[in-house]
Amino acid sequence: MAANSTSNTDENIPVFEYNDINTKPFHVGSFRTAWLEKLQPVDYSYEEKDEETRDAEFVNEMGIAADTLDELKGICRQRKKKQDYKGTLRIDKISRVDHYQNELESLAVGKRPDNPSDLVPEGEIILSINVLYPAIFERFKYVRPHMTLHMLGSHSLVDLRDAICCISDLQVFGEFSNTPDMAPDFLSKDHFKSAFFYFEGVFYNDMRYPECQDISETSIEWAKTRDFPPFAKAKMEDTCFYDLTLKVGYPYLFCHQGDCEHVVIVTDIRLAHRDDCLDRKLYPLLTHKHRVLTRKCAVCHVYIGRWLTTNDPFAPNDPCLFCERCFRMLHYDQAGNKLGHFMAYPYVDPGAFN
Repeated sequence: MAANSTSNTDENIPVFEYNDINTKPFHVGSFRTAWLEKLQPVDYSYEEKDEETRDAEFVNEMGIAADTLDELKGICRQRKKKQDYKGTLRIDKISRVDHYQNELESLAVGKRPDNPSDLVPEGEIILSINVLYPAIFERFKYVRPHMTLHMLGSHSLVDLRDAICCISDLQVFGEFSNTPDMAPDFLSKDHFKSAFFYFEGVFYNDMRYPECQDISETSIEWAKTRDFPPFAKAKMEDTCFYDLTLKVGYPYLFCHQGDCEHVVIVTDIRLAHRDDCLDRKLYPLLTHKHRVLTRKCAVCHVYIGRWLTTNDPFAPNDPCLFCERCFRMLHYDQAGNKLGHFMAYPYVDPGAFN
């Protein structure tokens, strides 16, 4: 399943299989071990060196005189001062979307916990993971990832599974035209809890709850009847990222709600740095979320759609979206009685969670 951590270390150093696309498979835990064996503790320490020590190391490494370093510092300060002044003369007009994304990325930079026990350990691995929109969302096939998360190597796969926010988990199933005031008993994620990740020939199933099912079994049995290599299975909750063998830049699979499939790509694996967010409680750390335009009511074109109707004689098209107010005004009398014959389903707009 996972590569043996005692195997040749060179096999667990990422090497590109295809230039600038993806690496060959390697064991994440062994990759971290190789780094820690190669580096000195001071190289990945969170403690900041004082300026005098940094200057001495720079002079020694570059083989220059101390006077030359002082001259370089002076030139750099002048250039920095000039650049800062030029920056005040330019007004950057960025969209609200870009401003939101930039804010997300910078919120946790250099943040340290109030409680020392929540500090990310030195030498911890940080993985950058892109989660794409599900394939059923035709309009989002060729856009940027739905969300980008930073995960720690010690996180289990269920931490990633719980951090993925998908509109499929928030849907309410059922037809409520006769009882629009009836509160739904559950969301999809409360009822259909089964899910799996697929990494390098292994299906990692979420089996935390009694109602969870092994939904990868169908794919495994199908593969046995074809000319495919054998697949293995493991529990998602018992597997952390250090246990995985994977490729950086390679598309893997996350499946939930039966047929809602997301491509998952690990884009970067590195040691934690002093400038990273060092508060363990903030991980999984959301660093990017794609904003989606909301779908407005087909009548007022002002409010977000809350109801989807079919076979509706009062609707301009079929199916049709209505906000709460327009839906009630057109389809029910003052006593709350249903008018006409139509079907109504609760609608959860993806843009409502921007």
